[in-house]
Amino acid sequence: MDFDDTPAEAAFRATARTWLEANAPRRTAPAPLWRDADDTDHMDDVRAWQRRLFDEGWAGITWPAAHGGRGGSAVEQAIFNEEQADFDVTQGPLTVGLGMVGPTLIAHGTPQQQARFLPPLLRGAEVWCQLFSEPDAGSDLAAVATRARRADGRWVVDGQKVWTSGAQVSDWGLLVARTDPSVPKHAGLTCFLVDMRTPGVDVRPLHQATGTAHFNEVFLSDVAVPDDCVLGEVDGGWTVALTMLTSERSAIGGGRAGANWDAVVDLARAHGRTGDPVVRQRLAEVYTRFEVLRFLRLRAQTARSQGRPPGPEVSVLKLLVSRQASALGDLALELAGPAGMLDSDWAKQLLNQYSIRIGGGTDEVQRNVVGERVLGLPAEPRADRGVAFRDLARGRPAEGVTNRTQMVDSIN
Repeated sequence: MDFDDTPAEAAFRATARTWLEANAPRRTAPAPLWRDADDTDHMDDVRAWQRRLFDEGWAGITWPAAHGGRGGSAVEQAIFNEEQADFDVTQGPLTVGLGMVGPTLIAHGTPQQQARFLPPLLRGAEVWCQLFSEPDAGSDLAAVATRARRADGRWVVDGQKVWTSGAQVSDWGLLVARTDPSVPKHAGLTCFLVDMRTPGVDVRPLHQATGTAHFNEVFLSDVAVPDDCVLGEVDGGWTVALTMLTSERSAIGGGRAGANWDAVVDLARAHGRTGDPVVRQRLAEVYTRFEVLRFLRLRAQTARSQGRPPGPEVSVLKLLVSRQASALGDLALELAGPAGMLDSDWAKQLLNQYSIRIGGGTDEVQRNVVGERVLGLPAEPRADRGVAFRDLARGRPAEGVTNRTQMVDSIN
């Protein structure tokens, strides 16, 4: 593993730092860990910053120049991200589009789709969300029941998605739906590009314990999707979904697990707990995880620098980020005591850990990935192997209810 930049990388870092110094304010305080997705002022700032990156040639550093990118390397993108973290700017609400949808479109999109969607995505003109998880298909994503059927030369989609980040401010969504229930669950899926303003798309924010509404339910009732919005092959959507999931884990693993080390130590000092031997041990554990995360990211960066795709460290990174988020939340409230309930950031640190442990593949799923694909352990037994999706035992809606929107409305 290389800990230092190559001469070329050092030169790129210096150029990026000089540009950032001239175009963005230095960060003087920790960035807020949570914002409402529909904070319009924040979204305006994010879009404006992304547009400046695009206009100045710093957006989509790894993207092909034909799509508005810089045509650079993954390690250059990692270096720019490191430098940008010192400035009071963010691309957070655009992460799904930039870090997940964009790479998936580059890998699987037609030339026409790439020309239509990638440039506005890259300049921040269009916001994207991921329409994957469902009430009965979270960890087992291939069990999605949202149905897309052919009708009158187009596709018609019915179903429900949930835990959709930023759907209430998104212009487009990348959807996975079932197009052939007569084959095993992984084989009958197709991915679609869905205009979120299409009639029949109903977005309902989920207000979390943190006080924010980051996630949403999305109900789809007779939503018309044109043929040219099929991404990849019909019934070949699992391959497309895997590309997006890999990008998602990389994005989460490369992000923050909440507060930084200095903030944790400052909290311990503020409450006079640094002399407590038990607290010191807990702090040492947190610091160790911060350092392991740093080294894992360096390992991934080294692979990119040498032209190799990152290996198992992507799944390990995602798992460790969620463990660190959990440890930070628990430790912060223990340090602060009752006063911690009055500190919104630390209380949110505690409450938000569960979304990090679930999103992008649960901790349990990540352990299975590491166990089976890294350690070579036997795979989990699967009773549904080779069984047509329509023959699987599943809960069914009440008589007269044809989609989940009607089900929820009937309850309300």
